[in-house]
Amino acid sequence: MVRYLAGVASALLLVAAGFLIWTSRAEHESAIPEPKPARLAGTGKAAVSLEPPAAPEEVREKRRFARYDDNEDGSITRTEMLETRRKAFQKLDVNGDGRLSFEEWTVATGERFDTADKDRNGTLTAAEFATTKRETKKKCDC
Repeated sequence: MVRYLAGVASALLLVAAGFLIWTSRAEHESAIPEPKPARLAGTGKAAVSLEPPAAPEEVREKRRFARYDDNEDGSITRTEMLETRRKAFQKLDVNGDGRLSFEEWTVATGERFDTADKDRNGTLTAAEFATTKRETKKKCDC
């Protein structure tokens, strides 16, 4: 019986020692080291920025310009500018006359309404209306 009690006492002491060692190390070590602040060139002053760098407005505008400039000649023609919306227009222009009449628009809008109205009661609930939102294409699967 004495051996049994001595074994239990030693096991409890080992567990307590392990717990104390573990908690003392956790206080001294931080999970994520603090980053060193960057220095401004020539001034010796620290430049601290907490936000991620954003693309300058000029770079974003160049990318936007390049999306429209299909032939990469450095200028955008009216045709290039309108080309981005041509497919959407052609879907709505059912008779292909190059004009979108009110009737063509209402047919397309009515079809979207009918598709969204699942219970066919003539009204859209908030959940049904949310299905009318057009999906945007993903640029990548990052």
